[in-house]
Amino acid sequence: NDISKILQSIQVIDKKNLIVKEIKKENINFLYRGTNLNENLIITSAKFKGLTGKKENIEKIQSELFERKKLSQPSRIKTCGSTFKNINKDKKAWMLIKESGCENLKVGDAVISQKHCNFFVNKGNAKSKDIETLIKKVKKKVYEKTGVNLQLEIKIIGE
Repeated sequence: NDISKILQSIQVIDKKNLIVKEIKKENINFLYRGTNLNENLIITSAKFKGLTGKKENIEKIQSELFERKKLSQPSRIKTCGSTFKNINKDKKAWMLIKESGCENLKVGDAVISQKHCNFFVNKGNAKSKDIETLIKKVKKKVYEKTGVNLQLEIKIIGE
C-alpha cells in the first residue's frame, strides 16, 4: 500500500511567493517514490481518511508488517535507509547490487548490509564522505556489470 490510498489533501507553502494553499489528492499525480508536485512547494500538513476496523485486526496487520520488515531489512543500526530506487519489479536495486558482486564492498566503516544490500551501514566511525564514496563505487560497478544507472533514493545535501 501507499499513502495515496488514504490521502485527502495537503497544505503547502510555495517558497517562491510564500503563498499557502491546499492541494486536493485528485490534483496530485503519484509516481514511484514521488509526485508531480513542484519542488518549490513545502508540505506543511496533510489530511487523511483512515480506515475503520477492529482493533485486534489492525494490531495483527501492523505486527505482521513490522515482523516482515524486521526479517528483511537491517534494524536498530545506523543506515541511510534504502539507498537506491528500484528500477521496476523485475530489476530491484538490491538484485542489481548483488548480481554485480558489490555486497562485500566497503569504504572505511561504511559497509553494505549483509541482511539487505540496498542498505548502507555505518559500522561506527564512517564519515559522510565514506558513505558517498561507497555509493559511487556501487553505482559504477552496477553500471559496468548490468548497464543500469542506479538512481539514489536518499538525498545527499551539503558539500
